[in-house]
Amino acid sequence: MNGNLVLYREDLLPYSETFILNQGESLRQFTPYYVGTRRVDGIATPAERTIVLDHRTPLGRSEELLYKATGFSPQLLRRVRAVQPLLLHAHFGFDGAMVLPLARRLRRPLIVTFHGRDATMRDEYLKRAGSLRERRLVAWRSRLIREGALFIAVSEHIRRQLLDQGFPHEKVVTHYNGIDTRFFTPELGTPPAAEPTVLFVGRFVEKKGAFYLLRAMHAVQRLVPEARLVLIGDGPQRPALEALAQQLGLRCAFVGKQPLGVVREHLRAAWVFCLPSVTASNGDTEGLPTVLLEALATGLPTVTTASAGNPEAVRDGETGLVVAERDETALVRALVRLLRDESLRCRLALAGRRAVEQGFDAERQARGLEALYLRVLGQTLSEVGRQPARTRMEG
Repeated sequence: MNGNLVLYREDLLPYSETFILNQGESLRQFTPYYVGTRRVDGIATPAERTIVLDHRTPLGRSEELLYKATGFSPQLLRRVRAVQPLLLHAHFGFDGAMVLPLARRLRRPLIVTFHGRDATMRDEYLKRAGSLRERRLVAWRSRLIREGALFIAVSEHIRRQLLDQGFPHEKVVTHYNGIDTRFFTPELGTPPAAEPTVLFVGRFVEKKGAFYLLRAMHAVQRLVPEARLVLIGDGPQRPALEALAQQLGLRCAFVGKQPLGVVREHLRAAWVFCLPSVTASNGDTEGLPTVLLEALATGLPTVTTASAGNPEAVRDGETGLVVAERDETALVRALVRLLRDESLRCRLALAGRRAVEQGFDAERQARGLEALYLRVLGQTLSEVGRQPARTRMEG
């Protein structure tokens, strides 16, 4: 089958969401159009296949407000209808609820991928402190369950969360995001950094567990004095993290948000990658962090926690080391073990790369995603075929 489809994300496209572009550009049977409300500083999507609201005029800005309030935008409807998509695929449950009215007006099936906080944050928190789009998911969840064609969970952990919220078994599948294993490769023949370097990449928010890593590194540097920590990313916790690092006297560097090529070079140079994820106080958890896959693909030995979907990518003792959430003593032990044991680092690096090639390669995962698209389109055609002729002709 050859046809167009919509990949919907409100903001096109943050640096942390490379998986959306990888997914779209790996499709063979469909041509993706990237649709959202605005462009943001981050990953560039193909200009000729990108549709966003026009904010250059007062009318365009007022239409964005209308869209956020009601889910309806005449401009977006007109431009998306012109590309004649066979289906719409929204990333994140919040965006799925936002684009549901558009899918209904186009009479096209809607697929929604849930990635983490959209499936795990507690409703009472979202109602009290969530944004408009986050509150809409709570209000429209039953409608989304009823009208959505398929719900994709990026890990078994997220799948269980969706089932607990009342999403029907027959509409929920687990499908892992893939990464570009040709881009994320080990740099053969190039030695790692001279100093034993631990690398963290992620937003500075509670669920990433960066405070635990800083305190653990304080102990690590007493045992491995030459060790240093590099942190890539930004977020609301950054000022407090920088203050703690200074207070502890850590040998570390906060380098801010970085483009993908720079992240890859840091992954290739580091000795160990660490993502000590935790369950946040508002229920927010990981789905399955893409950066774990990127680290494994680059041949970087990895330490993470048994949080959410992380152990589905990092198998303890096989492709990395996994410790309990918030266990700083175990985190110190794992980091020191890897920094001191070169043979263990080599063994985990080889196994991690192999695991990503087999289970998380973008090209392979795209074939599975296309099979899901075809399944939904087949079901839609069958349902249309069962409707009375008068109903099928309406509109």
